[in-house]
Amino acid sequence: MAFDRRTFIGTTAATGAAVALAGATSTPAAAAQQDAQKQGPRTYAFTVMGTTDLHGNVFNWDYFTDKEFDDKAHNDVGLAKISTLVDQVRAEKGRRNTLLIDAGDTIQGTQLSYYYAKVDPITARRGPVHPMAQAMNAIGYDAAALGNHEFNYGIPVLRKFEEQCDFPLLGANALDAKTLKPAFAPYSMHRLRTPCGRDVKVAVLGLTNPGIALWDKANVQGRMTFPGLEEQAAKYVPKLRSMGADVVIVSAHSGSSGTSSYGDQLPYIENAAALVAEQVPGIDAILVGHAHTEIPEYRVKNKATGKDVVLSEPLKWGQRLTLFDFELTWEKGRWSVAKVAAKVLNSNTVAEDAKITRLLSDEHRKVVAYVNQVIGTSTQAMSSAEGPVKDVAIIDLINHVQAETVKAALAGTEWAALPVLSQASCFSRTAAIPAGQVTIRDAAGLYPFENTMEARLLTGAQLKDYLEYSARYFVRTAPGDAVDPAKLTNAEAIPDYNYDAVYGLSYDIDIAQPAGSRISGLSFQGKAVDPAAQFVLAVNNYRASGGGNFPHVPQAKQLWSNSDEIRNTIIQWVKAKGTIDPAQFASVDWRLTRAGVPVF
Repeated sequence: MAFDRRTFIGTTAATGAAVALAGATSTPAAAAQQDAQKQGPRTYAFTVMGTTDLHGNVFNWDYFTDKEFDDKAHNDVGLAKISTLVDQVRAEKGRRNTLLIDAGDTIQGTQLSYYYAKVDPITARRGPVHPMAQAMNAIGYDAAALGNHEFNYGIPVLRKFEEQCDFPLLGANALDAKTLKPAFAPYSMHRLRTPCGRDVKVAVLGLTNPGIALWDKANVQGRMTFPGLEEQAAKYVPKLRSMGADVVIVSAHSGSSGTSSYGDQLPYIENAAALVAEQVPGIDAILVGHAHTEIPEYRVKNKATGKDVVLSEPLKWGQRLTLFDFELTWEKGRWSVAKVAAKVLNSNTVAEDAKITRLLSDEHRKVVAYVNQVIGTSTQAMSSAEGPVKDVAIIDLINHVQAETVKAALAGTEWAALPVLSQASCFSRTAAIPAGQVTIRDAAGLYPFENTMEARLLTGAQLKDYLEYSARYFVRTAPGDAVDPAKLTNAEAIPDYNYDAVYGLSYDIDIAQPAGSRISGLSFQGKAVDPAAQFVLAVNNYRASGGGNFPHVPQAKQLWSNSDEIRNTIIQWVKAKGTIDPAQFASVDWRLTRAGVPVF
């Protein structure tokens, strides 16, 4: 049955009242139950399964390489694999003794999800049902939290997806900007039948990421607001307990590190799941999302109660399935949690569920045909494999397209004479453009995110700060030390997408120096950069909104912005040019050095 946001509060309240009345009624069964209690406590075990950051993955398929997904660890992806694991757990535990929930970022990330948001959109009149809704309905999800990427395609697409789901999308801290009332259901309540005592009431509280206010500002500003996770959890957990919840689970699209990638742009913590566990009493377990890390089990002691709260984060894209195993005890007329343990199952241990692959085979074929359309040719092959440590042509291609687009947009304005620079990251170390025919999937593979483009005004001094901040990404390596390219990057756990190369400037990065003192020889067109000089930076909306906490850009004057995805801009550029020739845009303008000596 589809979830009705308008009635969830009334329904759950009424249900809670009915439970209270039933518990107060004296019956022969109740008397027998009381006699049984005298013989000792009774127990009940159930399991909550969880996924997160599915990012549009149904099949074990990589639409950017046009073949079965594989990585160095031979992980598999997709809901079809998860479905098989879920069926196995339900067979072992008993269907009625399980719940299945998700922690968000569901409808963005693959060409499958893109196709049904943009090419054949679910919002069209008589439009299709989103493949993720079809798959999750068929598997039998009970609830899902909202992720930040749910808002990438705009609120109408999200609302249509919500309408197509047979389970609630939860977001206690996604509020209507005018009324400050929940824009989505904050929680859901689930009953589990037991062989003894009354039913177990399990509450699932959904929390999403406050960074949505920045990252998807164009879609949510003036319409929704996103307060902190701790604040909303503190509001709702006592309410859920007062409604009779025996178990409270939080599904949080928020990592556990206590850090933020957007700095002080918002007064809230991005990765706050562990803080919620520590600060808000009454929570038994938290399904963690957003950070794309694997945490089978992580225990956090609540400051008020001293009790452990169990956290678990399954690996992204359906690579893992979390299992929270609960043991409850029935004593003195109530259920209490005696034990919670968590673990993850690996989806590469099972085959895809044929009922899911059959269900969506037509959609899969359409998208495969779409991404394999030829849009141009390339004079030579290009690869991103060395992109994190070298200035490679394929990253220059992204930057060149961005810079050209911004130059054209600013033509005829007061900013037209300023030099245009561009930033880009190595989003995928497996992206490639082949020599010869180039398809949509080749071009799209360069930019797997739905970022849009902006132009910001920066000074030479600010750009120097920006590059110094970016260069923290490299591990400090003394002159003479052995160099292993695989170990030079991701210092301080900085992901590849938070290392930017800036196109249009020349500079060295001395990795023998401490972070903050690495950029040397910074020049523009052969001359040292004047700290006071003005430049235009073509930058993605994530970075411009504070993503990665890079300095200056979020506060810089916005000269132009565009609602089209950068990925589409690249595809359209290739179509218009017909031929990609690296000789026209690629050059080595930055390099890693140690004491002035190039590393490579």
